[in-house]
Amino acid sequence: MKILISNDDGYQAPGIVALFEALRDVAEVEVIAPEQNNSAKSNALTLHSPLYVTRASNGFRYINGTPADCVHIALTGLLGYRPDLVVSGINNGANMGDDTIYSGTVGAAMEGYLFGIPAIAFSQVEKNWEHLASAARKARDLVLQMSRQNLIGSSPWLLNVNIPNLPFDALGHVKLCRLGRRHAAEAVITQISPRGDTMYWIGAAGATKDDAEGTDFHATTQGHISMTPLKVDLTDHDHLGYWAQTAARLAGAAPPTTAT
Repeated sequence: MKILISNDDGYQAPGIVALFEALRDVAEVEVIAPEQNNSAKSNALTLHSPLYVTRASNGFRYINGTPADCVHIALTGLLGYRPDLVVSGINNGANMGDDTIYSGTVGAAMEGYLFGIPAIAFSQVEKNWEHLASAARKARDLVLQMSRQNLIGSSPWLLNVNIPNLPFDALGHVKLCRLGRRHAAEAVITQISPRGDTMYWIGAAGATKDDAEGTDFHATTQGHISMTPLKVDLTDHDHLGYWAQTAARLAGAAPPTTAT
């Protein structure tokens, strides 16, 4: 089994080191990750500046770009082979609910999925790396279980997994979940720079809006590991009929009169 590992916290982050150490004895593992922290970069690709690949002293390779850049470059020539699995993480903090839209951790995994490769994004719920070894061990177990079920190297799928910061024996079962929802983000933060200019900082994520049973928020609060299958199709299938009627009216409507 050949595994490509990336993340959004950067190649020196404890999470990616722990994930590499957990998987290195069960697969041929390559790490290609961002040089710097790239949280909330989603699926962004760098198109207007050059990207450079550097090998670190521990053998990891890092790129001066986004998580998606790392996986894209790896799969389009850098590796020289097609991995069986793309794994992203372990992220320093949860990627649940609406967070998945912005997540660079999910973005790296999704890039593998877009290339037709099974992919998993792993995150710890809290941002303190506590019990990281337990999370890495659970990640390893899940990869091995997927391999035993012949799900790796087959048709592509994309999983988002969030692991509570608990000792290994205290972690609950893997729960299949839907994404929850958050309220809108908190207000933007403004500061005055030493030059007198106004600076703006994105506010904190909003509070949980939908954490009902069956959501990732609910599962992790109960000590379980949430696993959510994701898809890329953003089509609003539930309302295609409504928009079909709207499109028909628009097609038959007279063009607006231009004011003179």
